[in-house]
Amino acid sequence: MSTATDTPAEVLRARMVERILAGQQLTPTVETAMRHVERHRYVPDVPVADAYDEKAVITHTFPDGTHLSCASVPSLVAAMLDALQAQPGHNILEIGAGTGYNAALLATLTGSSGQVVTLDINSDVTAAARRHLDDTGYSHVRVITRDGADGATEHGPYDRIIVTVGAWDIPHTWWDQLTPGGRLVVPLRWRGTTRAVAFTKTTDRWESDWVYLCGFVPMLGQPGEHASTIDPDGLVTLYYDLDQDVDTKALQGVLDQEKIEVWSDATVAGDEPFDGIWLRLSATDHRTLRIQADQKAIASGLCTPAIPTRTPALADGSSLAYQTIRRSTDEPGRWQIGATGHGPHGAQLAARIVEQVTAWDRDRTAVPALAAYATGRAPLADLTGNAIEKPETRLFLTYDT
Repeated sequence: MSTATDTPAEVLRARMVERILAGQQLTPTVETAMRHVERHRYVPDVPVADAYDEKAVITHTFPDGTHLSCASVPSLVAAMLDALQAQPGHNILEIGAGTGYNAALLATLTGSSGQVVTLDINSDVTAAARRHLDDTGYSHVRVITRDGADGATEHGPYDRIIVTVGAWDIPHTWWDQLTPGGRLVVPLRWRGTTRAVAFTKTTDRWESDWVYLCGFVPMLGQPGEHASTIDPDGLVTLYYDLDQDVDTKALQGVLDQEKIEVWSDATVAGDEPFDGIWLRLSATDHRTLRIQADQKAIASGLCTPAIPTRTPALADGSSLAYQTIRRSTDEPGRWQIGATGHGPHGAQLAARIVEQVTAWDRDRTAVPALAAYATGRAPLADLTGNAIEKPETRLFLTYDT
């Protein structure tokens, strides 16, 4: 596919949509919106070809270089819009204004009888979104500078809420401002991993019907994770949630203890995803967290996680295990999935990971059902299993098998 800068934008946009359709189904209304809205006009500082490529475009950064806002990957934008099920006449709240592109798509989906409100905590982001929307014929979209966790009661209630920044919790305000039966699509983070989830608001809970692997710039004002290095040189870091009791002092130096490897029969090719293992661990074991290893730690053999920057692990007292891979000796070109453990209970933790690898291998396409309800309320009797506690939400994940 040519992406030369002299290729007309409408041709590049059509190719973008065809590329998305090759990998996922879209409703006709979302497909039409993606074909109509001119993405390159919302990221004017990059080449037109880049605007229609399958990649995120960073638009705002903090002084230290970390990302503040971006235009998300087009296929993810389309998938989340499809899951939102926006209809003409709907009143929609967007948390995270970005470039204004997603708001323009929402305005296209809701039509002249609908309303779109988009919020962002950063005034530079909202100023740019306002400018882009005005320049492209969407001046009727409301753009507000505000903490997204507060929502916008004055323009509600909303038929749909879509969140385009990574959220660690679901604020009560979103529940209050969404109509009964309304849908919330949110990139939600738990146990070190992020999934876009589509929830429907029922009488007493959120219930999911769609879960999608994703990555997003984190929402400001929701510090939900702790981080701690566990080796003297600071090369290996554990990331864990506020509700997890991780004894980071007891884990100092654990990687210097005997290494115990446990291997499954599951293998993957180099381009095959295996993130579903992490989901199963988070649904079944409250000790699940994320481990990250510097290349120096990997080169020395100190820590060899399956993916250096993000791999699931289990921690218990002074013991640790994490998912790992090695080249298969029986299947050329494939990788065998296993786990490495350290510490007095390292073998048991590694076996626990492999147990979930095996469960995932039986049905690699399975995703959990998520249910959530507000903390501070009496527990719902029909929700059992591994609860993930957040300041404003209690989250449950369950598998049919």
